[in-house]
Amino acid sequence: MKLEIAARQLEALGNPTRLRVYRALVRAGADGLPVGRLQARIGIAASTLSHHLKRLVEAGLVTRERQATTLLCRAHYPTMNALIGFLADECCADAGCARDGEDSAA
Repeated sequence: MKLEIAARQLEALGNPTRLRVYRALVRAGADGLPVGRLQARIGIAASTLSHHLKRLVEAGLVTRERQATTLLCRAHYPTMNALIGFLADECCADAGCARDGEDSAA
């Protein structure tokens, strides 16, 4: 994953309302949530939710799908997993011997 993509995704999640929306969708699982139910769960105006969903969709974190008259939103798990992997991939990469020393002291 490129640094610029990760930065854009993290920026989208950096807003408290968008983070609440995203977490609600992650909690909903693969079935996602209809926009109306998501709006009721978060407790914000439809226009505000629409704005925040647009930003999450643009960042690739959320997908929207129309099913008849219902707009269904889902967390895009491959993107979420890639972002988490990007953040954790090099965890302690520079610690080297220092990490090994901590383990032996216990």
